[in-house]
Amino acid sequence: MRNGRDGPRSGRGEDRRLGGGSAESLRQALRRIDGRGYPAYRDLRGAYGFPGYVLVVDHVQGDPFAAPSRMRVRVPAREAGFPGELRRRGSREIALRDFLTRRFGDACRRLARGERGSGKGGLIAIDRPGQEVLERTSVLVAENGEVEARFVMGLPAFGRSVAARDAQAMLFDELPRIVEASLLFRSLDAEALRRHVETTEDADFLRAGLRARGLVAFVAEGAVLPRASGIDPRPLRSGRVVPFRSPTAFRVEVELPNRGRLAGMGIPGGVTLIVGGGYHGKSTLLRALQDGVYDHVPGDGRELVVTDPTAVKIRAEDGRRVEQVDISPFISNLPFGRDTTAFSTEDASGSTSQAANIIEALEVGTRLLLIDEDTSATNFMIRDRRMQELVAKELEPITPFVDKVSQLHAERGVSTILVIGGSGDYLDVADRVICMVEYAPVDVGAEARAVAERHRTVRRAEGGARFGEIASRAPVAASFDASRGRYETRISARGLQSIDFGTHRIDLGAVEQLVDPSQTRAVGDALRHATRHMDGRRTIGEVVALVLEDVAARGLDVLSDRPVGDRAAFRPFELAAAMNRLRTIEVRKPS
Repeated sequence: MRNGRDGPRSGRGEDRRLGGGSAESLRQALRRIDGRGYPAYRDLRGAYGFPGYVLVVDHVQGDPFAAPSRMRVRVPAREAGFPGELRRRGSREIALRDFLTRRFGDACRRLARGERGSGKGGLIAIDRPGQEVLERTSVLVAENGEVEARFVMGLPAFGRSVAARDAQAMLFDELPRIVEASLLFRSLDAEALRRHVETTEDADFLRAGLRARGLVAFVAEGAVLPRASGIDPRPLRSGRVVPFRSPTAFRVEVELPNRGRLAGMGIPGGVTLIVGGGYHGKSTLLRALQDGVYDHVPGDGRELVVTDPTAVKIRAEDGRRVEQVDISPFISNLPFGRDTTAFSTEDASGSTSQAANIIEALEVGTRLLLIDEDTSATNFMIRDRRMQELVAKELEPITPFVDKVSQLHAERGVSTILVIGGSGDYLDVADRVICMVEYAPVDVGAEARAVAERHRTVRRAEGGARFGEIASRAPVAASFDASRGRYETRISARGLQSIDFGTHRIDLGAVEQLVDPSQTRAVGDALRHATRHMDGRRTIGEVVALVLEDVAARGLDVLSDRPVGDRAAFRPFELAAAMNRLRTIEVRKPS
């Protein structure tokens, strides 16, 4: 997903409507409203010319305790001074914008005094990235090199009265130093910036070349996969850190545009099992692969761990709503003749939710499923011979995944990487087996085949001759109603894992490849934008693709009616996941 080239110019029509003037006119306006009620700050809306940049005050908070005011600074290309090679469209431009966002945030924390008066007074902040390098609206770079940074400022108050002197210090002292330290090429560590840009470009190049090599994932030699903790996504630094080493059978070499020759473990398409004892790194490897759909910052340890960009992590999700999904490849013959070719429920079980999650991912075009048995429904994954003897197939609606996984690859070209530790029946369907031993991968494919030969399974395959069809669904625009009381629309993200959409809350807690709250905010906006493409004929996959085309052409700003600085790029799969989890969604068969 790439930003449109309007860049900072996208808000200029609004700038002209705002009014404003010189920096001196802003200083005079502050003096004029000093001591007045807090709403007097709204008089500051406008664009003001400062030495070396333009300040745009887009929105002023109505109260010192409300969400802080939204502002932008626009630095002309000649002042910003970034070489063309660092802002070349694509990976480099996105990495440059990410780097500038991080430097602006660092400068805010270092140079802004902080708390001033009541409420949020004194705050100067910008969207805060994590370990991933994502396209964001926080910093834009135009084709001519002009730079725009979008940030928030808590305008200071004494009680609920304007504190103009403190505001003047923030706007005329602190902010110019922040701009100088973070948005000008001459002020930055050029080597660190170049490394940031080149690392991102290499990862994108590697990921884009996977399919041509017959691979679905690649893990570089020396990668550090463990994280500092379950809530800290930074790399593990203390204790015994085991750098990744590829088994000889999986070792491949690639030539990258900046780093040059690189060796690592290439995982081919098909069915790959990751096995091993508990706490030996199975799930750690899978987590690195699921995050490998994104680029990472230098020093993350996973900078050159890349995965097919369509990879989707699948898990059971008890309690989710399912709307007319054809889960019949996995579940059929329900009691009382209940139809599973258009299955709906307000409270899915583990098995029905996991089946629906797979079908929904296939609808949007995944080529790789990532599954961990620890977060799967047991009865969805396997039915052994003893249970087959006890419960006849005509009484069991579920066809276990073990009987469908090979069909997915043979018929639809969809590969699976599966962490498994409790069922040896998967050895019969595996194309390769990787055993994690003290965080080191070992090729045990030959041993796995020998074990399967010595201990032949006596279970009967229940998958039938074919995987089955994937029925398309067309979303109904009227079912995406975000109105709420007196508000025409009300959409707001609640952290990483939920979106308030009108009067309904969308639970995204099981959508594991959302990694940044700014993505969740953008997905909320995209749900509203998507309705313009819903005509009763277009499928969910087609609607989502059109939204992503709009973003590719015009940037993430296309999703919002005003300039905002806290949105980040998302994939079609996470947008579709949010659609499918909206409890009011209605679908019909495409005409």
